Parts: sequence; structure tokens; C-alpha cells
Amino acid sequence: MTHGPGLSLLGDVRVADFSHALSGPYCTLLLADLGADVVKIEPPSGDQSRGWGPPFVGPDSLYFASVNRSKRSVVLDLKTEAGRAQALEIVSRSDVMLENWAPGTAERLGLGADEVRARNPGLVYCSISGFGKDADAGMGYDQVVQGTSGVMSLTGAEGHPTKVGIPVADLSSGMFAALAVLGALLEVRRTGTGRTIDVSMHDSMVALLTYQAAIALNTGEAPRASGNGHPSITPYGVYETADGRFNLCVGTDAQFRRLCHALLGSEVAQDPRFATNATRCAHRDALEGLIDQTVGVLTTAAVLDLLAEARVPAGPVRPLHQTLADPLLRRRDMVLGYRDEASTEALVINSPWKFDGRAPTLRRPPPRLGADTRAVLDV
Repeated sequence: MTHGPGLSLLGDVRVADFSHALSGPYCTLLLADLGADVVKIEPPSGDQSRGWGPPFVGPDSLYFASVNRSKRSVVLDLKTEAGRAQALEIVSRSDVMLENWAPGTAERLGLGADEVRARNPGLVYCSISGFGKDADAGMGYDQVVQGTSGVMSLTGAEGHPTKVGIPVADLSSGMFAALAVLGALLEVRRTGTGRTIDVSMHDSMVALLTYQAAIALNTGEAPRASGNGHPSITPYGVYETADGRFNLCVGTDAQFRRLCHALLGSEVAQDPRFATNATRCAHRDALEGLIDQTVGVLTTAAVLDLLAEARVPAGPVRPLHQTLADPLLRRRDMVLGYRDEASTEALVINSPWKFDGRAPTLRRPPPRLGADTRAVLDV
């Protein structure tokens, strides 16, 4: 088990976390892994994701456990006057407040940015919503936003919109929110005045469109779904060998020449159709056919050995269990184990930073519902 004191970069920061599900809890997970004291404030029924199983670890889902380590849990009934007063007291003693309620909910509860920052001018107040605090565009569930943002239209095969296999709208908005909170905390140290931050899942997904959006904005043509290929680079994608698949990513003309030297032969290297990336894209089908013909009779291991020797970017397409069994993850401290007070054990994935060679550690297991209510309220 890997409990420990953890990183202390944010050791003097307290976060009042009213969020639930994934986008907000992922934001506060990152802050907790940096050392912040995250007080997770839940209704009597608990964060809805506690029930998002099977599988479960103890009474809570592994979904919940994966993003709520190193936090404390306080139960407050915000439908009551006493609960709202206790919430305001916690916020008044905090550096950051995070919520991801539907727009307008915080204000109805008396926990809107204007009200709480009037009590605590140095507070960094961060809201995550589906489409923005000023929008009334429906509920922002991850898959809904993957669809409205256009991301699904770029994923999978053309004509078959496909969601990304992880909840990227939730995770990206959580990361963007954490980055904004850190910037605002730096400003508070200079000025003493907090900020009100509005992060939407939809905006976050649109921000991730980067070059795809730039292409559409400047050409008037929407990029098409390209499956495992790349709309602007060739060869770039998944190729089948005699016993499996591998990714090949040739980003420069020099890499292409090395690919030819390793696998395709001098005739392909000298073919004017393939002289530059632009001409390779124009003759994509012909080049892909040559690659398929060459690698289709070789094993994946043989192909990857040849490409590694030639310094051509390539790698295996693994099932998840192989990735999780890779010793590299343990060497990089990317897997954390914990044992809670009931001796329940589980493994979760760590945040990816290393500070002076040191990774975050799990300071405490994911909290049981309300486990820290008395300790926090009695301060």
C-alpha cells in the first residue's frame, strides 16, 4: 500500500468541493494530489458516483474511488437552513470553492459567487458546467458534450460518429478548471482578491479541437472522420501484421526515408509521389497499399524491431490489461494502492507529475460518506 504524506505544493490551500460525478472531482483530485486539503461536501445520499457500479470496493464504486482519494467527506443537507449555514462557514475558511451544479443552483442555495465572495474576498470560486453558467442548453453529460462539440464526428469511421473510449469532456474540463484555479491562486497571493471562474465541458472539448477546428474555420470544409488515420499526415495510423497490429507515425520526410530504408525499399523512397508529406497525402491509398503488403507477412515484433533500429516512431496496439501490467507503470509510480479503515484494498491510477523525481502519494483512502463531518465542522 502506498499511503504517505504526499506532495505539499498546495499544503496551505483548502478547497471546499461541492462537485459530484467526474468533472469537478477530477479537478479536485489533481489539487489534492498537489497537497491541497480537499473537503468534499456531499448530500446525505452522497455523491451519485458512489453508486456507479459494479464493480464496488466496499460500499462505494471503483468509479468513485478512482477520483476521490486524499479527500475528506462532509455530509450537509443544503436543503435546510442549518446545512446552508454550515456550508457558508466552511467556504468562509477556504481558499477555493468548486461546484458543478446545474446553472442557477448555487444561487438558489445562497452559495453563488457574489454571495460567498462577499464573505471571503480572497476566494477562488470555480464553476464547471455543461455549456457555461450563462447557458441553458441542457444537461452536460460527457457523451452529450462529445456529440455537441463535434468530437464524435471526427472519431471512428466516416458516417459512424463514435465517442472516445474515456470521458474526455469530463476529464478535460476538470484539468482546465484545475489549471485556472492554480493561476487564480497565484494572483490572490499578489493582490488578495479572488476570481470567479467559469469552465464549461463544451468549451473544453472545442478547445481540444485545435488544428481540426482551424482547418474548418479557414477552409470552410469540415474535416472528415479518418478512423485511425490522420487527415494531414501520411503514413500515420494502425497497420496489420501477420499476428497483430501496430501504430506507425511518420511526421517528417527524414523519418519517411528511414522507413523506406528499413521496410519499403529504395524504389519507394525515390518515387516522386512520396517525396513530401503533401504528395504522400495526395497518394495516400497507393502508399498505404505498399505498407500493408510489406508488413502483412511479418510479425509485429519483427516490424517494431526494424522500425526501432531505424528510429521511426511506432509502437504496439495493446489491450488495456497489458498496459496496466507493464513494469514501466510501477517504475513511474503510476499505480497507487490503498487500504481503508475496513481493510478494504484497491488499486487506482496516479496523477502523472514528477516533482524533483517524486510522484504524488495517496495521503488517505477515498473517504466513506460523511467520515470527516464532525472533524471539519468542529474546527
